[in-house]
Amino acid sequence: MSKAWVLKNVGEIVFSDVEIPMPKEDEVRVRVKAAGICGSDIPRIYETGAHNMPLVPGHEFSGVVESIGKKVSPSWLGKRVAVFPKIACGKCRECQDELPDMCQNYDYIGSRRDGAFAEYVTAPAGNLIALPDSVSFEEAAMLEPMAVAANAMRMGCFGMNTILTLDKPVAVCGLGTIGLMVVMLLKDAGFKNIYVVGNKESQMKKVKSFGVSEKNFCDSRKENVSEWLKEKSDGGIVSYFECVGKNECITYGIEAAAPGGWIILVGNPYSDMTFSRDIWWQLLRKQMSVYGIWNSSFRQEPYDDVKMDDWNYVLKRIKEGRIKPSKLISHRLELKELETGLCIMRDKTEDYCKVMIDTDGTN
Repeated sequence: MSKAWVLKNVGEIVFSDVEIPMPKEDEVRVRVKAAGICGSDIPRIYETGAHNMPLVPGHEFSGVVESIGKKVSPSWLGKRVAVFPKIACGKCRECQDELPDMCQNYDYIGSRRDGAFAEYVTAPAGNLIALPDSVSFEEAAMLEPMAVAANAMRMGCFGMNTILTLDKPVAVCGLGTIGLMVVMLLKDAGFKNIYVVGNKESQMKKVKSFGVSEKNFCDSRKENVSEWLKEKSDGGIVSYFECVGKNECITYGIEAAAPGGWIILVGNPYSDMTFSRDIWWQLLRKQMSVYGIWNSSFRQEPYDDVKMDDWNYVLKRIKEGRIKPSKLISHRLELKELETGLCIMRDKTEDYCKVMIDTDGTN
């Protein structure tokens, strides 16, 4: 038997004894070493429930391969790995077109099948990414959210018909974990005019530690965000990353955008979204582009500058010391303390960024 947090019903998550999972023929069993709590875990556990219950949540994790199925190469045994949690069907048009990240018939570790708030989890061998010794388990557990941020950054700066020059004004609204990761990656990419919108002093300190000037931080509690962004950017923001998921935050970006500007929607929606007629007119008259971001791309292949996916893009930069996602860890808890971390995030009783779970006390 082993230990896992089992979501039995909405709001009912229990630390339980469970059977040690057995990998299928194309899967491995991973001994989880570190697991991050994602913001999406909070509504999944306390508001909406998971797609299937009972279920073990948790999709940001790393560990060591302990057991393999009969069709898996023995070379994976004992390997330190991170795991891409989206399991593509392999059959749909998107999968056939080599776009598995766009698959709509997917399975998902931690929301549709048992995840990593546990001592052990199974995963397809094709979803593993081997870790260099220089990358810690904690950093590896942050590859998933970092890859989402990389997907947003690459789409918002390098994925359009025109690649942004590094002097173009870009803005990030919302400085939770993903927003801060977008800022970190923009700085690494060399963008010189980054404007950030938050609502906490601790967020300002974080972005300053990445090299963003305090003058480029807008406190949404004190400023008219749209006017502040227009004034600072001298003509409007070219690429605006909305990392909150609120109507007003999307509106800020549309109002502050330069003609032809891009809105990159990253934040999960808090509620229905509505635009006033004036905002809709601005979208039309500025001929703006709006892009949605969800998840990330993954290729279990050697590094390739041309085909490099979001996961390898991030892993390369962590390995080289160019980005340090561990700076965002605010809490470190043992597996048995998971509910404490969930409640901190749900009730906002403490200032937090990334809450990390050390599943076996060795990190």
